[in-house]
Amino acid sequence: MKNVVFLAFLLVCFLGGAQTASAQDWAELKDFHGVMSQTFHPMQEGDFKPIRERSGEMAQKAKAVAKSAIPEQYKNKEILLAVKQLAKGGKSLDKLVKKDGTDEAVGQSLTALHDVFHRIMGLCNDHEDH
Repeated sequence: MKNVVFLAFLLVCFLGGAQTASAQDWAELKDFHGVMSQTFHPMQEGDFKPIRERSGEMAQKAKAVAKSAIPEQYKNKEILLAVKQLAKGGKSLDKLVKKDGTDEAVGQSLTALHDVFHRIMGLCNDHEDH
């Protein structure tokens, strides 16, 4: 079932076009997405090594998104709030990994961070549709 959901997600992201365009317009978000995709998808398959090795990088990329100049077409209260949550979540995840948190706890934290990232992408998409 997880694979079906994941494949549906990929189709929306890559065939939808609008999300790809928004990531292209916002370099820091695109960079964050690179680390997220290289850590989240292995975690879904039970491989926690990538996120355990790259949690610090994930936190740095999330912080970079928060400090970046958000493209004007996406700058609104909802995105600003979500970007703050992304930075906070990245920092919390890195602390959890450094404290040798359980796979379950790390997975929950990474999943929550992934959800925030997709909220941002959805908000960018919503803005482009209007």
